[in-house]
Amino acid sequence: MSVNFSLQGKIALVTGATHGIGMALAKALADAGAKIVFNDLVQERIDAAIKDYKEAGVEAYGYVFDVTDEEAVNASIAKITQEVGLIDILVNNAGIIKRIPAVEMTAADFRQVIDIDLNGPFIMSKSVAPGMIKKGGGKIINICSMMSELGRETVSAYAAAKGGLKMLTKNLACEWAEFNIQVNGIGPGYIATAQTAPLREDGHPFNSFIIGRTPAGRWGEIEDLQGPVVFLASEASNFVTGHVLYVDGGILAYIGKQPK
Repeated sequence: MSVNFSLQGKIALVTGATHGIGMALAKALADAGAKIVFNDLVQERIDAAIKDYKEAGVEAYGYVFDVTDEEAVNASIAKITQEVGLIDILVNNAGIIKRIPAVEMTAADFRQVIDIDLNGPFIMSKSVAPGMIKKGGGKIINICSMMSELGRETVSAYAAAKGGLKMLTKNLACEWAEFNIQVNGIGPGYIATAQTAPLREDGHPFNSFIIGRTPAGRWGEIEDLQGPVVFLASEASNFVTGHVLYVDGGILAYIGKQPK
């Protein structure tokens, strides 16, 4: 069975994997045998990430391009194909969030979130798909969110983008299934990262809120996402497509605690 989870000989492109969740996903794919390609907008972050990957024993190749720039994406995918090889696995991880009340959010801010979080995965996916078709198959994994399903104050643009990404996942899965391309999503719950550290301090009301709202009774760890990404990137998931795997400790299944 372990052979089904092997990514030996595969090339995986993880967008925005210079730190945090993206880097953790890339390292998990590398541990399973994949060669890693990633991108960022800034060369300095690329260089720092390559150093981190090298220290972890990971072979990684970094490229500077913007996922919302279709021309730049196409040129970069062509360059990657020439220098590294055809992409087998794409993880659309790059994204932003702007926490602004809807009545205060400008249309420009709203468009920027949609552009990066929804248009970006579309542009990336359509750019790598011809190579996957040529190879006889591939895996596309979109990093969705619980906001693909739920609403919350101040994240209207993010929720709209992630809800759209869920439906883009399903539609591309249907369109490309005949080419043996599986398109799925991962929806992380609240994950313990450097960015969320201030919110996780004892006594912080948001920390208490998340732990109380999560049946598992804890924040997720980055490692909790690594098994799911390897599964969806491997042959083990060859008959899984159009699915969003929520890694949330049970939040989406939970109505909340009954008052005592």
